Amino acid sequence: MGNNQDDMLRDRADAVLRRLLDGGATDAKVVARAGQDLSVRVRLDEVELVEEAGTCSIGVRAFKGKRVATSSTNDLTADGLDRLVRDALELCDLSQEDPYAGLPDPDELAKSWEDLGLHDPACDSVDADDAVRRCQRAEKAARDFDPRINNSEGASFGRTSGGFYMATSGGFRGGYRGSYASLSVSPVASDDGGKNRTASYWSARRQLAKLESEEAIGIEAARRTIALLGSKRVPTTTAPVIFDPDAARSLLGAFAGCVTGDAIYRRSSFLLDHMGERVASDLVTMVDDPLRHAGPGSRPFDGDGLPARKNVVVEGGVLKTWLLDTYGARKLGLKSTGSSASSTGSGAGVSNFYLLPGQQSQADILRSTKRGLYVTGMMGFGFNAVTGDFSRGAVGYWIEDGALAYPVSEVTISLNFRELFGSIDAVGDDLDLKSGVASPTIRVAQMTIAGS
Repeated sequence: MGNNQDDMLRDRADAVLRRLLDGGATDAKVVARAGQDLSVRVRLDEVELVEEAGTCSIGVRAFKGKRVATSSTNDLTADGLDRLVRDALELCDLSQEDPYAGLPDPDELAKSWEDLGLHDPACDSVDADDAVRRCQRAEKAARDFDPRINNSEGASFGRTSGGFYMATSGGFRGGYRGSYASLSVSPVASDDGGKNRTASYWSARRQLAKLESEEAIGIEAARRTIALLGSKRVPTTTAPVIFDPDAARSLLGAFAGCVTGDAIYRRSSFLLDHMGERVASDLVTMVDDPLRHAGPGSRPFDGDGLPARKNVVVEGGVLKTWLLDTYGARKLGLKSTGSSASSTGSGAGVSNFYLLPGQQSQADILRSTKRGLYVTGMMGFGFNAVTGDFSRGAVGYWIEDGALAYPVSEVTISLNFRELFGSIDAVGDDLDLKSGVASPTIRVAQMTIAGS
């Protein structure tokens, strides 16, 4: 980390760490962050939102023996930092002892790491005017695509960039910079009956130049919207269900929340007691890989300062590991997987969590499906992490003889997650890591579809 801002973060983190230890902490971790964010929204060519903010904060995790407390502040004045240190130390005295609390063994800490390409200076150069123009071009492309596009929920552009630095009394020192940019469009078209239909499309990358073009994003959003005109319900039935990458990503995100150590020691996962067992079809391999170059969730080390590493969570359908931070690993009598998601708290999380792509194209999967439902979007929050029961509203298309026959809405799809992942019989080759959780197209052999 070489520029003035990075030096400032390092100096402040090191200074606060010294003050915590001088004030009576037996151990401590300090994280200093600084960032710049821009959000713009345009609707019908008019600017609805321009929001730009710069932030700078310091968070601490202080230990007095087995007593632990966290505190943070955005006030980086001398008084603000005094209050931060004082509050953390006082909270330690008030907290109960936790036998699992503490920093990781110094021998386990990351000592060096590669540049993962997480920051693109071009992101910083996008100002509000540029962002507005990007939104306007994307929305115009959508509205010009078809005369039936008669309204819009708008186009949104966002970019964020910044850096952080972490210092611990256990001997860890390090930080990095990152950036991320995204653009989305949501056009609206009206059915003959006057019912509005909308679909959206988005692109996101760490490198600005790798975003899809504004025109391509707008056209794809419009194409998806027009394809929903004339949507209808289907009779209640059981049939194969194909999930497009965005819909499948939602399933994978719910699954990811059930493989963290936090979910396991709290006994709030349907996968509890199934380590080493088959929990999905043999076509399913899920990995969490923080080392992917320029990945949206990539990081060289985790929130505990341990080296980032690729974890194969499910291999050929068999559950291989939980995702663990230092605290969760101690509670479960296991070893950390370098998956701490919190720099000042405790808790494990995913980085780049995805289902490994297969060999079939999405078109091939559709062609090989004689009859079924192709899901492009889901609504609601119908998932019980403890039991694995899943039920959500869905929109998409009905499939007849391997082709999309007509658009479908107002249906509910349901199946327990063990059965859902266990009956995946096709995996597409279309993985696109736009966010930290991603999936290619997948097909579930049979699900209950509740319609008319």
